[in-house]
Amino acid sequence: MEKKTKELTEKIIKEYSPEKIILFGSYAWGKPHKWSDIDLFIIKRSKKRRIERERDLRMKLFPAGVPLDILIYTPQEVKKRLDMEDFFINDIITKGKILYGK
Repeated sequence: MEKKTKELTEKIIKEYSPEKIILFGSYAWGKPHKWSDIDLFIIKRSKKRRIERERDLRMKLFPAGVPLDILIYTPQEVKKRLDMEDFFINDIITKGKILYGK
């Protein structure tokens, strides 16, 4: 699955120009099972609504060949969620595996 994750990361960088890509979930925590999907948290500047961003990227990645869960937030949305002490977003940011970006 590492190879597929790397391929997806490279395609996202080329097709979508994100600021950061973070792997989270079972593959990042080292506990995947045969039904695990690849969970990606992407930070990208955009004026589009989140659902539109995610739809646009899914169209670029189709067919991905593996189950994907993609979350795309702007830097401002990430900051707002962290300011709200959103534990889910905080875990992704602090414990996720950075695939691209700083």
